[in-house]
Amino acid sequence: MSRLQKMIFIVPAAILGVVIFVTVGGKIVMDLWNWLLPPLFGWHAITFWQALGILVLCRVLFGGHGWRGHGRSNFRRRMKERYGHMTPEEREQFRQRMRERCGFGPSTAESKGQ
Repeated sequence: MSRLQKMIFIVPAAILGVVIFVTVGGKIVMDLWNWLLPPLFGWHAITFWQALGILVLCRVLFGGHGWRGHGRSNFRRRMKERYGHMTPEEREQFRQRMRERCGFGPSTAESKGQ
């Protein structure tokens, strides 16, 4: 199968998958909202389009955009690697700078010396 033939199959399948996901997600949000919130709090029922708006808003506020992927784990890995290459003196200086930035006061080495 050539690359063009694969794309002809994959693109419509992806579009159909997105449409189904959005439809099902909007319907679930609408049904949950209308089942729980009007009886519990007296709020108004919402339409499908309002449910989609809530879904998008939650994605923006809590879910990110999916562009960065696992960026946090990369950050941790890089910091661990950098920290591993430091000498004990450089590590203590790093800890001290972080304590000062975060407002935790003097390091344990300084408090022992006093």
